[in-house]
Amino acid sequence: MANYVLKGGQIVNEGKIFQGDIRIKHGRIDKIASSISPNAEDQVIDLTGKHIFPGMIDDQVHFREPGLTHKAKIASEARAAVAGGVTSFMEMPNTVPNALNQTLLADKYDIGQASSLANYSFFMGASNDNLEEVLKTSKRDVCGLKIFMGSSTGNMLVDNVQTLEKLFSNSEMLIATHCEDEATVRARLALFKEKYPADDAPAYLHPLIRNEEACYLSSSMAIDLAKKSNARLHILHISTEEELALFDHTKPVKDKRITAEVCVHHLWFDASDYETKGNLIKCNPAIKDARHKNALRKALNTGELDIIATDHAPHTWEEKQQGYWSAPSGLPLVQHPLLILFELAQEGVLTLEKIAEKTAHAVADCFQIEERGYIREGYWADLAIVDLQKPTLVDKSNLHFQCGWSPLEGKKFSASIDSTFVSGHLAYTNGNFDMSQLGKRLLFNRD
Repeated sequence: MANYVLKGGQIVNEGKIFQGDIRIKHGRIDKIASSISPNAEDQVIDLTGKHIFPGMIDDQVHFREPGLTHKAKIASEARAAVAGGVTSFMEMPNTVPNALNQTLLADKYDIGQASSLANYSFFMGASNDNLEEVLKTSKRDVCGLKIFMGSSTGNMLVDNVQTLEKLFSNSEMLIATHCEDEATVRARLALFKEKYPADDAPAYLHPLIRNEEACYLSSSMAIDLAKKSNARLHILHISTEEELALFDHTKPVKDKRITAEVCVHHLWFDASDYETKGNLIKCNPAIKDARHKNALRKALNTGELDIIATDHAPHTWEEKQQGYWSAPSGLPLVQHPLLILFELAQEGVLTLEKIAEKTAHAVADCFQIEERGYIREGYWADLAIVDLQKPTLVDKSNLHFQCGWSPLEGKKFSASIDSTFVSGHLAYTNGNFDMSQLGKRLLFNRD
């Protein structure tokens, strides 16, 4: 493996931005200093005028393998992630078959080891009847347990209260939940299907069906269960202003038992975008009106929201072109989260330091990831090199995820991802990938 000295970049790390050099040796950050003299074996990269961020750790993606590989594969989506400065991902269990036992979970890790350019971890899935398998899950090298408290994944819906109580009471794992109240969603779905029986219903119905009440009822239930059992709960993709009141903003992430994630599409889009984007921005939980978007943006700074993720969920163009009732929910976003956030930084929504915190530091603290998420000596060199002065036009020609379309097409972002280091390997630079070394399995420091 090559060793590097990165010269003269603006390092964004732990609440500070400072110019400095970084030596990468044997995959790890060997030294950080104002100036480092390279050794004969070091490859020197001049990063004058560029920023060095800790690589983003995306705690929620759907890479579709196994079973749904007409939409995506771990190899293709991991490359897209790396092109976007995402160096590690945690992937969800609603593949086919669902990852509901240890054998199926191990199969996914085998695929990741064989094909993922990014570092990887995979959630164990919960159902109404697999508690015994759940309790076998390793705390050391599995990111967490995923519970769908909403029906977006069909047979993975966990709707039995006794089962939920057992999962929360018995699992020592971090529990990540998708929270939408099933009864509310079904009732509103029936109501609107009666009003719009044809499949040409407008996409703006989505946040009316999967509304604020559905989100709040389910999130508050999950929090009640977690408090009752002292479980470690992480609620995914918060999408409403009302839910923010459920979370503690007074403690750092590492001291919280209950944490919250927000996704980039809920920070970027709002309900007015259904008019032009239609089903392309149909996702669960739904993108709602601007009131919620603005509240979510504010909560990044006040502390109710701990982590920013993508919930990358690709579908084929043909699937998304169906009528509203038939089109599946989900957006492909893993290549562009940092570009979205840099744009928000330009608007004054959050700082560069806050981006590093919410996409890397806080994720590492939340999941207790070993030696990643920070630019520190001794840590793995997971780095996103960013040019804040070089624009990026999102176009079909430069998309790396398999589905080949993006709801961001035509958008010209003000920044670009120059290159990405994954575990010290220069995995992406100048638009090219180096697959000679693949990503590593994430490890977790848990008592």
